[in-house]
Amino acid sequence: MFRPMPLSDAQGLPFWRRPVTLLFLMALAMPIAFNAWSALLNNFVIEAAQFDGADIGLLHTVREIPGFLAVGVIAVILFVREQVLGLISLALLGAATAVTAWFPSLGGLLMVTLLSSIGFHYYETVNQSLQLQWLSKEKAPQTLGWLVAAGSAATLVVYGLIVLTWDRFDLAYNTVFLAAGGATVLIALFALFAYPQFDAPHPQTKKLILRKRYWLYYALQFMAGARRQIFVVFAGFMMVEKFGFDVHELTGLYLINLVINMVAAPMLGKAVAMFGERRTLILEYSGLAIVFASYGGIYWFGWGVAVAAVLYVIDHVLFALALALKTYFQKIADPGDIAPTAAVAFTINHIAAVFLPVLLGLLWVFSPGMVFVLAAAMALVSLSLSLLIPRHPEPGNETIFSKYASPAPAE
Repeated sequence: MFRPMPLSDAQGLPFWRRPVTLLFLMALAMPIAFNAWSALLNNFVIEAAQFDGADIGLLHTVREIPGFLAVGVIAVILFVREQVLGLISLALLGAATAVTAWFPSLGGLLMVTLLSSIGFHYYETVNQSLQLQWLSKEKAPQTLGWLVAAGSAATLVVYGLIVLTWDRFDLAYNTVFLAAGGATVLIALFALFAYPQFDAPHPQTKKLILRKRYWLYYALQFMAGARRQIFVVFAGFMMVEKFGFDVHELTGLYLINLVINMVAAPMLGKAVAMFGERRTLILEYSGLAIVFASYGGIYWFGWGVAVAAVLYVIDHVLFALALALKTYFQKIADPGDIAPTAAVAFTINHIAAVFLPVLLGLLWVFSPGMVFVLAAAMALVSLSLSLLIPRHPEPGNETIFSKYASPAPAE
């Protein structure tokens, strides 16, 4: 417990105590709280707090503020190990989720959502850093795919239980929030005390860094955060507001996504390893542009619930290809830059998230279709940027323009 151990020595541990097993345990724990919260949120805020589009936009803007401030992780890891910080943040996410139903008002939900978001975003920042430090470049794409599949499996269990028990046992929101959040807290505390503190071979730079040669990664992160907000905030809200989905119906749609993701994610990881980050990201962004434009067609051409559900599933699968962005950075990064750049990238990813949901929430009141047209335009910008990724990225070959640049220090 809390005993530092070089990563190279960890292979001598029992399999259940190795670093990769801890990554899988965390991948299982986070979705229990986060996705139970996500599954219930749209119905809970409408039924308990009478939210409209502007209110849900404000809530998600507040939720993304800690993501914008994720760069603060750099200061925290001066005093707290990344592994410890990640597990404490995971426990905070679970605890805040557990008490969500105790605050059925706009002000109360803003407060508890802010706390859960601090836990979620600090956990995700550290988790991404640990993944890239603990996994080799050769195994990273496939292992990241399996980690996505593991998270989908955990979420499948959560959604399956909601679908099977919500109506049958007339569950209360408070019951589900408490159970899901409490489970995440227990797993986080177990992992905190059961695993050694693993030392990666390359010490991390513990200060703010912005390197010119990472500019394309930063730009892709910014655009990914902008368009992700539209999907996270408004796609599910559309299913409830426009088509009247109940909790178990919306969760059933999530279940379909998860079953597909459990099968597809490992294959997508292999695809990234086989075809490279450039081609897979081009595929992702092209598909997302078509999907978001089609969401707009639901409002303008009167397409029905079946079309909306199919688009929602395709949308979710395409987002799994985002693991290629992680491996792109792993290939171009100095090993010591992973932790600080993960924090910087998370902040960049959330710049748009601070203002976009609330502004688009206001636009939603007047024209929901235009919200999705803007998302399609963002996907096309990402597509343009992905064309700048070289076929074989590495330090010194970060973009297709790198070969024309004069050799220079990595700054």
